[in-house]
Amino acid sequence: MASPATTQTVRPLDSLRFDTSGPPEITEVVAEHLRLLGARSDERAGEGRTGRSTLSGAGFDPAHATVTWAHPASGLVDEATVQAAAGVMAVHGRRDGSPRGLAADYTATATAVLTVQGLLAGLVGQARGAEASHVTAGADRAGLLAVSQYLAAAGADEGEAAELAPGGPPFTSAEGVLFELETLDPGAWASFWRTLQAPADAIRAGWRPFQFRYATACAPFPEALHTVTRAHPLPRIRQAAARSGAEVCVLRTLAERARETDGAAPWSLGPLADGLAPASARTAAAPSAARPLAGMTVLEAGRRIQAPLAAHLLGLLGAEIIRIEPPGGDPLRGMPPTCSGISARWLALNRGKKAVEIDIKAEADRRKLREMAAGADVFLHNWAPGKAAELGLDADDLARVHPALVHAYTSGWADRLQDAPMGTDFMVQARTGVGEAVRPEGEPPAPSLMTLLDVLGGLHGAEAVLAGLLLRERTGRGVRVDSSLLGAADTLTGPALRRAARGEQARRPAGFRHPLPTADGWIAPADASAGAAAAYDLRELSTTDALARLRTHGLTATAVTTDLSDLHHDARFAGSISRDAHGAPAVPDPWSFA
Repeated sequence: MASPATTQTVRPLDSLRFDTSGPPEITEVVAEHLRLLGARSDERAGEGRTGRSTLSGAGFDPAHATVTWAHPASGLVDEATVQAAAGVMAVHGRRDGSPRGLAADYTATATAVLTVQGLLAGLVGQARGAEASHVTAGADRAGLLAVSQYLAAAGADEGEAAELAPGGPPFTSAEGVLFELETLDPGAWASFWRTLQAPADAIRAGWRPFQFRYATACAPFPEALHTVTRAHPLPRIRQAAARSGAEVCVLRTLAERARETDGAAPWSLGPLADGLAPASARTAAAPSAARPLAGMTVLEAGRRIQAPLAAHLLGLLGAEIIRIEPPGGDPLRGMPPTCSGISARWLALNRGKKAVEIDIKAEADRRKLREMAAGADVFLHNWAPGKAAELGLDADDLARVHPALVHAYTSGWADRLQDAPMGTDFMVQARTGVGEAVRPEGEPPAPSLMTLLDVLGGLHGAEAVLAGLLLRERTGRGVRVDSSLLGAADTLTGPALRRAARGEQARRPAGFRHPLPTADGWIAPADASAGAAAAYDLRELSTTDALARLRTHGLTATAVTTDLSDLHHDARFAGSISRDAHGAPAVPDPWSFA
């Protein structure tokens, strides 16, 4: 058993060693993150469909992880088949009107981060007195987690708040430059389009689908808006944005991102200024292998997806989560569609959390929040840059009331880019080359309207908090941890950025991960079978017969989930999707511990 105080430790995994083997799409990210956290690697044992990782040393009992694509009977054997079955292709394809695969290895990347989370959580549990654990993670469950908000909406008591139909950004200027537009203010939206002389009815009709694109993964606004931007040069469009308070971001290429990247880790960790925590501040609890954070408290002041998802994962690991909400409660609780009167999407990220209403504009309430932080283990927020310091609630401020606190900030850019636009999912996708990475060669780049980076950023946020908790257990010091959507983007596009840096084609080949139509649906070949499968015309065969045809030729494929509500009865995920106390669909925990 490790001593919780190892004061020479600088990174949470210093003096530990790891070995890992399995699918490289998953294990390469696992290995990279373990190295960045301080562990040294032993020889890799090889590849395969099942991955295994072990962390040992520094007085800890060995922590083990097993990673799979899915359970063997599912027929899901790689990234393409998992995306197809879990509904990722359906959600990502909404803007195009038919399922489409992400050309980046999204579920593999998410699985890798979840695996590192499991290993870190196990070590935190050991440092607090629990037995060593063996964590199991699967890409199928990571895929379900990625679509959990969309799945919850599909199983709600009412229909969607906005139309599910093809359409959406990016826009195109008169020079042919692709760009993203962002604003959270309907007045800024209207002002931008009026400056460009867009038709009034198109401006009105476009706001609702634009506003809800985060929730629906599509934005069927009038074609007239695209026509308007194609009539204006980019300088004029930038001028209109500056005058209105909206923002535009030109889509960057992977090659451009590869030239500017600083190679930084996707998160940063550092000791808080006030030094060692008094012994009385340490948490006394009874963690277990299955709930390593039991007895810990996380205060979460989160909006939208990134911070709430990070806190949700910490809650699944046993922590008590207390949400800090504005007076009257989080307005997103009522966002349609609802289950038992509560937003299904909100429940997907916030079920089981306690809530306290705090007016952060009032000094008395800020004082109350500081008092709450004095008894917590983690304070997690994703406020706008500089807001915490302005409120007197930054890491150094809270360290004065609780030196052992882990102060976690999940942001858009982590102050790593000088010319960064608004730090929202789609703007970060545009700025970092994700728009190219998710589309194969020969197609115009386009950021996905599925909230790829908000979800992956939430996973990175939880990973960073767990690293901070482990560092605190080993040093006795409070820790500030910062994670960002930028870090998530760089993790997702890492393989493509490395290809670009070598002067190779960064994007996947034309036609990559395009599902094949059948008479009654779609099928997705495994990546290794895609080239051969594309030679068959399956459009007059049922999906069942098309899969059988390919199997007779030794090819692997699976049916594409097109209606997320069908996942409840999908044998590939037998028994894994439940309903919560409000009747909202709930995906399974993304890992299990033994």
